[in-house]
Amino acid sequence: MKYRCLHPPCCAAVRAVMLLMVMSVARVGARGAVADAGDSIAVPAVAAATVEAPSPTSDFKVDSLPLFNRLPPKVKNYLNGFMAGSVDRTREKRVDLSFGISPSYTREASFGIGALCTGLYRVDRTDSVGIPSDLFACLNASLNGFFVFTFKGNNIFPGNRLRLGYKFEAYRKRLDFWGINSEETAVNPKSKYDRRQIDLRTELVYKLTHHLHAGFHTNFDYTDARRMSNPEYLLGGRRQYYVTGLGASLSIDSRNSILQPTRGVHLSYTYMFYPRQLGSAPASFQSHLIIGNAYLGLWRGATLAFDLYAKFNSSHTPWSMREMIASDGIRMRGYYMGSYIDNSQMSLQAELRQHIWWRIGMTAWLGQAAVFSSFRNLSKKEIRPEWLPNGGIGLRFEFKHGVNARIDYGIGRHTAGFVFAVGEAF
Repeated sequence: MKYRCLHPPCCAAVRAVMLLMVMSVARVGARGAVADAGDSIAVPAVAAATVEAPSPTSDFKVDSLPLFNRLPPKVKNYLNGFMAGSVDRTREKRVDLSFGISPSYTREASFGIGALCTGLYRVDRTDSVGIPSDLFACLNASLNGFFVFTFKGNNIFPGNRLRLGYKFEAYRKRLDFWGINSEETAVNPKSKYDRRQIDLRTELVYKLTHHLHAGFHTNFDYTDARRMSNPEYLLGGRRQYYVTGLGASLSIDSRNSILQPTRGVHLSYTYMFYPRQLGSAPASFQSHLIIGNAYLGLWRGATLAFDLYAKFNSSHTPWSMREMIASDGIRMRGYYMGSYIDNSQMSLQAELRQHIWWRIGMTAWLGQAAVFSSFRNLSKKEIRPEWLPNGGIGLRFEFKHGVNARIDYGIGRHTAGFVFAVGEAF
């Protein structure tokens, strides 16, 4: 497989903007900050009561500094709340909400601005063992016409045996495009198209035993490719598809946290079936998803995290539902979204996470991934896919109890780029 240079090295100005993004995520009033389950809506198990390390907090009050004595009370409340923003307030408030406005930058969208609302809450506020439910909403627009709205979260029902995970996303992106399989993307000249997509996913998970869970999944997806410079890249496929899928999962989960795990494992298998009668695809298709995560505590403040991702789609899968390198901000960070597309994907990554000081941490990771048409290709030497390398460093800022804002700078083969998100990558 031949690879292209996708992007020149990012300049120092971009790095400065991304650092500003992390520090500009702010709370309104004296509320807490953002909670988010990350891009994945996998619903983990509720572990037994464990002793958690205290979250970094601060008793510092701006009132103690003469410089801030003349500030309006609302401004002082805001600053005081920001300094203690990592405290868990879910047993004091019905919903611990936060709002923020932040500049943004991505490889696909360039510079833009985003507004977000996040929160933590407990359905049963008397529960002293379970973890809180979370929600996240974000609206982002950029200079090149990119637009995205995301609403997602996890609702934990009383008793901690049943959970509902959900994610709704609607966006319009003007993207570079090279084709819909690894052979075509390796040789086709760069093209462009407008990708408009609406995606809704739900997951209802029930705890069978201490760490064993079973889930029921639904997925509705509508994708429309407009203003396509080279429609022949679709290889005869339609520009527009809508599909509906139903599925089931089985998982083992011993993580000590959803949003910021430091120990435990998470192993899951999910099967999805998309019948032709519930969409516009020419034939029914299916997918198999395997995710494996492990977290090991090293020295003080350090966690070594591992991630395995493997998704295998059947041969009749429409182009809109195929696997894209770097499409989720979790794996192959730094690659351009959709620069490599095919039916299936496998990826591996390991990340070292280190708390530095106060609510600030750093990460470094190494990984690799490959896209391919079918599982049989992995064993055939003449068509075996090549693996793309990946690595990078990241900055973390805990602006709410157990929730990090992250800015990652990823490097790959002839490519590099930033990712800004809420919640750990995995």
